[in-house]
Amino acid sequence: MPDKFKGFDTFKSRLEITGTLWTVTALRIGAGRSLEPIGSDLPVVKDALGRPYIPGASFKGALRSRLESFLRGIVGSDRKLVANPAVEGEWSITSQEINKLKKNLKEDHALTEAILAETDLVSYLFGSPWLASKFQVRDLTVLPDSWFGQYQERDGVAIDRDTETASDGKLYDFQIVPAGTPFSFRVVVENAEAWELGLLMIGLHQFQTEQIPLGGGRSRGLGVVRLELDPMRYFEAQNGPELLEYLQKLVAGDSSAYTEVPEEQKLKWTEALLTHLRTELSSTAQLVPVEE
Repeated sequence: MPDKFKGFDTFKSRLEITGTLWTVTALRIGAGRSLEPIGSDLPVVKDALGRPYIPGASFKGALRSRLESFLRGIVGSDRKLVANPAVEGEWSITSQEINKLKKNLKEDHALTEAILAETDLVSYLFGSPWLASKFQVRDLTVLPDSWFGQYQERDGVAIDRDTETASDGKLYDFQIVPAGTPFSFRVVVENAEAWELGLLMIGLHQFQTEQIPLGGGRSRGLGVVRLELDPMRYFEAQNGPELLEYLQKLVAGDSSAYTEVPEEQKLKWTEALLTHLRTELSSTAQLVPVEE
């Protein structure tokens, strides 16, 4: 089996990424319309203690969407390389196509290889209905020492598209988390190939440089965030004894179980992504007939 198909059922590497996500402008991730007689019409999502948080799915979705847009600019709209997870007809392999493979391939090993061969690039890292995600992000919880319940309320009004004026009876208010609020950030990536980590480095850099907004109200200037990362920690097992030593240190709370990722390694992962993309593009070009 080719290298890119290995590692789905055997632990071989782990990358831990932690840091702080700061709100540069006010943030609104809504919880739907409130049914309470008092309070905001549109509150933000809160945990059991009434503190705001950012769902991990919101962060992951924004990151995935940005990476998919980048890849479309590089490889085009070929769904075998970059798909649209929101529309089944635009998946790299649809359920109907999987069912056809099941009829033709009776062995599980052959079926798995055939499905993975059709899987788009982003799904290798972020997962799909037929493939487990290697990327795990926790809900981003507000740092308790920096939170004092300082929600803000803003007014909104629906605009009549014909008169371009405020619609009667359409005044509402919505809740936001103020700028300067810090949220704890933690991601774990297991068994990722070097090129997949390169893809992740590009996506995280977008958050570090305030290029990916979160939540609603972005046309109003809401949702600008900045990610500040701690040194990344990485472990890769070359053999059984190395993995055993890693597990022993992990249980003992020994931080030397991981090595800190230097900047040069991040660049190597990015270079691995570029090499992989060139290979995929070359392979795809060979399958496209050239008109004479």
